[in-house]
Amino acid sequence: MSGVTITRRDLLTAGVATTGLFMLAGGIQVLRSEPNPFKVTMTTLFWVGEPSNEENAFIPNDQSYWDKDWQDNYGGVDDPERRNRHWPAGFTPKQNPFYVALPYGEFTEHGDALKNNARHVPWYQSDLDPLLKNRWVEIRRNGRSCFAQWQDVGPCGEDDFDFVFGSASKPRNTFDAKAGLDVSPAVWYHLGMHDNDLSAWRFVEEADVPAGPWTEIVTTLGNNR
Repeated sequence: MSGVTITRRDLLTAGVATTGLFMLAGGIQVLRSEPNPFKVTMTTLFWVGEPSNEENAFIPNDQSYWDKDWQDNYGGVDDPERRNRHWPAGFTPKQNPFYVALPYGEFTEHGDALKNNARHVPWYQSDLDPLLKNRWVEIRRNGRSCFAQWQDVGPCGEDDFDFVFGSASKPRNTFDAKAGLDVSPAVWYHLGMHDNDLSAWRFVEEADVPAGPWTEIVTTLGNNR
């Protein structure tokens, strides 16, 4: 993937010509053309094994919010510059290379107790474990559609319930690109992304996920905190 600029920091300064995505004064519009509406947000790249530096607020990605052994369980570093099509080069991932992060995690700072608002997650059930990890998301950009599993919390926030599940049209995140969605290298390249850009996302039921490269390996590991 030589010649591809990979950064969280550089924003597009030209106008965004993205089908179905547009800005309104005061925020980003929620697209309501379908029963389960998409939310449009700035989207940035992250990956399993990403080192911590100023571009990601010094957050290392050898662990995830739900998996303390994320890099080991994935099988290695999901290097965005060394690819074998959708997969990382050099090894076969043990988990789905199509993954995302959204800025809400269900646990309090004190162990594995649920936050009060976690019980307002649309699909909440008291015996459902994991509640959020592995959930499917659809992402659209420039007429392309991609499906991925929710595997981490971010970017730069873990309590933005209203953006992830509520009516907020933009995230609380004020860091750098003010992104509301992180996507893996497989998602990034499938959507034809070369820099931080707007995309639209929504939750989908597993039964509604079409066959594609995102179903070649499906992550089933539960919480491993």
